[in-house]
Amino acid sequence: MKNSILIISLVMLFSCNNKTTNKTSSKNANKMEKKEFVWEGANVYFLLTDRFNNGDSSNDFNIKRTNKTGKLRGFEGGDIKGITQKINEGYFTKLGINAIWMTPIVEQIHGSTDEGTGVSYGYHGYWAKDWTKIDPNYGTKEDLKELVAIAHKNGIRVLLDAVINHTGPVTKEDPVWPSDWVRTSPNCKYSNYENTISCTLVKNLPDIKTESNENVELPPQLVAKWKAEGRYEQEVKELDAFFERTGHPRAPRFYIMKWLTDYITEFGIDGYRADTVKHTEENVWSEFKTECDYAFAQYKKNNPEKVLDNNPFYLVGEVYNYGISGGKYYDFGDKKVNYFDNMFTSQINFEFKWNVKQMPEKDVFTKYDAILQNELKGFSVLNYLTSHDDGQPFDKERKLPFKTATMLLLTSGASQVYYGDESARSLIIEGTVGDATLRSNMNWNDIEAKEETQKILKHWQKLGQFRNNHMAVGAGNHTVISDEKGLVFSRLRNNDKIIAGINLPIGNKEINVSSVFKDGQKINDFYSGQELIVKEGKVVVNSGFDIVLLEGK
Repeated sequence: MKNSILIISLVMLFSCNNKTTNKTSSKNANKMEKKEFVWEGANVYFLLTDRFNNGDSSNDFNIKRTNKTGKLRGFEGGDIKGITQKINEGYFTKLGINAIWMTPIVEQIHGSTDEGTGVSYGYHGYWAKDWTKIDPNYGTKEDLKELVAIAHKNGIRVLLDAVINHTGPVTKEDPVWPSDWVRTSPNCKYSNYENTISCTLVKNLPDIKTESNENVELPPQLVAKWKAEGRYEQEVKELDAFFERTGHPRAPRFYIMKWLTDYITEFGIDGYRADTVKHTEENVWSEFKTECDYAFAQYKKNNPEKVLDNNPFYLVGEVYNYGISGGKYYDFGDKKVNYFDNMFTSQINFEFKWNVKQMPEKDVFTKYDAILQNELKGFSVLNYLTSHDDGQPFDKERKLPFKTATMLLLTSGASQVYYGDESARSLIIEGTVGDATLRSNMNWNDIEAKEETQKILKHWQKLGQFRNNHMAVGAGNHTVISDEKGLVFSRLRNNDKIIAGINLPIGNKEINVSSVFKDGQKINDFYSGQELIVKEGKVVVNSGFDIVLLEGK
């Protein structure tokens, strides 16, 4: 019965896709499905697990998390099943998404805090209590297995979020971990290398002693918890095997690495986004990469029928305030650190929003191509214009949703769509404090009922699908063809070749395509859905749009 439902869902999904792609032939669609995927050109959808979609209301209330919270500071009901539901509905496929990054799903502290923001629970996932268990507010192991399986069947990769450098805050229900595991002071000052890593990020966020190589015992509260849950012996047995295999000391960071890499070997996730990278010693990330690569190889060996492709395990780092202009290096002021080589596939690019605000589109595209095809060749950056903790997004008032899509999805590098970018979800929520205003519930009602929201979404879908169909968009070589009446450029990667144009005239647009397409060749304008024939090195696109996305047939 389940297989029948899946087949019907996929048929419906394919049907919807054909409508969205504006008459793209089934032959061409099948060709696109088999196209190359590389992380350098990925289109990643980043969502807060608790805020995206509630697929199972029975898990909304758990662990007596009943204190009245500040606005949007408690659990709202979003869960793993809710994400799976939207995959099955084809929502991500229609957006051209090929990877989903979820905020951490490990069990969060049971108590609440109030650090000037109103009472808060760990709804966001970054306040770990037990790395070995999925928080019941998010779902179960079975839910995660189902999500990964269904995502992979739809050509979508799954990224989880790794926190290594801190536990959750201390509360009445959540005692501090032992002193050989964590430091509780001083607070970071962020003025040099030392006072950025050997300190607590904020008050009451115990910092894991990632520099330690001393053997430590399991925290007593974790031992008691595991015993009460009837899994202490199994957890200890697995830890013993891990330390025997690796030869690592039983130091705090290696326990956490073991727990995090279990999600690779057990569930087959495709990558991790690593939190607060610059707040731990850089050797931690080399060690983490080694363990992730080993776990991924073991998963592929044990589950050959479940392997999605031959790509390596993906690691993207959050080195807060890293920008692509720094190339491979982040500058602490007194020390520069390369977080790419033997550490990360990619880094989140905090600079991108400023580039888009301050530079002409032509200069942004040229700059990114120059760096990614030279100093960062073989690596990438993850560009974003909105995120969960950046209080200065590119378009906080959501006045430029079309430009946001165009620049994010057509710039070289990987793209990170923050949930609700594609539906202009409000980033200004009255009554909230701090980053809670960025984390409202996904605005599904607007998508359902508002014509303007549907128009915005359609734009994101067209660009996203084009990007997903062509790795050349994010990972190809960029060449400007013309900048006289708008900007026309090509992107080439191996046999994948496209031409795009933005800010073009409405109506007739004559495009010189001779550098990419041959005379007599039939090509598509993916954006307007028109079929064109190249004549004397040119095509004429007559559409009511100021954008063209040209691809070969």
